[in-house]
Amino acid sequence: MNATTRGAAQRPVFPFAALIGQAPLQQALLLAAIDPGLGGVLVSGPRGTAKSTAARALAELLPQGQLVNLPLGASEDRLIGTLDIESVLRDGAVRFSPGLLAKAHQGVLYVDEVNLLPDALVDALLDAAASGTNTVERDGVSHSHDASFVLIGTMNPEEGELRPQLIDRFGLMVELQNCFDAQVRQAIVKARLAFDLDPQGFRAGYAGQQAECAERLRAAREALPQLSFDDAVHAHVSALCIDAAVDGLRADLVMLRAARALAALEQARAVTAEHVDRVAEAVLVHRRHSRESQPGDHAGENGEPQRASQASSSSSSVSADSSLAPAAAQSAPASSDNDWGYLPAEPTHTTRVKGVIPLGVKKR
Repeated sequence: MNATTRGAAQRPVFPFAALIGQAPLQQALLLAAIDPGLGGVLVSGPRGTAKSTAARALAELLPQGQLVNLPLGASEDRLIGTLDIESVLRDGAVRFSPGLLAKAHQGVLYVDEVNLLPDALVDALLDAAASGTNTVERDGVSHSHDASFVLIGTMNPEEGELRPQLIDRFGLMVELQNCFDAQVRQAIVKARLAFDLDPQGFRAGYAGQQAECAERLRAAREALPQLSFDDAVHAHVSALCIDAAVDGLRADLVMLRAARALAALEQARAVTAEHVDRVAEAVLVHRRHSRESQPGDHAGENGEPQRASQASSSSSSVSADSSLAPAAAQSAPASSDNDWGYLPAEPTHTTRVKGVIPLGVKKR
């Protein structure tokens, strides 16, 4: 029994099946567990919305049952691994010392407040999460090892955002909100109080649902390679991504893989457009761009940029309304690139000051 498992035994985990009001988050986590190549799940929401509770609960459903936490103060060496200095000093042998990515293999790598991590660490863990392999080349060591894990990153938007280049690399994203439904809040609080009062008894009440969920997860992983996509599904995915004005093709790839994972979870015989629709929001919420036209973005009917036509229309409106402008403005010369508006420059007044007696040249 490793340290993580012993810690889990000492501190009972809230059951995944007992989560209330978190259906979108539960679906996203299960899909990432079925296909870790999705690139992980980014969970955004205010404090106290069960982000970390859900991450621990998912780890318990996996065969390894291992949850590895990446602390904010971790170094790059601790994350990806480095040279084993003790072996070098003791035996003179070059050996690799595994990091947290190796320990998270077949489990869950949980990063709380991922938006506060240095960009270099976020890059490294996202690379490993998408490829399933960690490669380290430093200090004379070239080493690769399997690193297939479910990446779960949480963040509070009030404490800062991730760079767009990094947030796009998370496969799925779920935005949690504060619950203002009185009945749901009461149900959540009652469940939590019951768990805190008698953790083992509470877990026993959900043992059957937990076992069923773990079995569904195992069966979905086995069924995943047998599912494929037809042209209609591809066309539907392309249409959704184009309508969302996403950058690149990562959204298309993730949406297809997420839809396939959902079909595998439900033991469907084929991936359908309905599966695509049910995962689309988690794929697009952090990649969607506005399609509203911006000045200069589109050409007019004569092929000229829209900005030029808008500028000419603006100057025409000024000319049309020149009767409302001051007389000085009407007599001003034609506008140029250096103008700051249609009003002419106003003269400034100067005041004579008392002459200053120059000092003599300093003798050397």
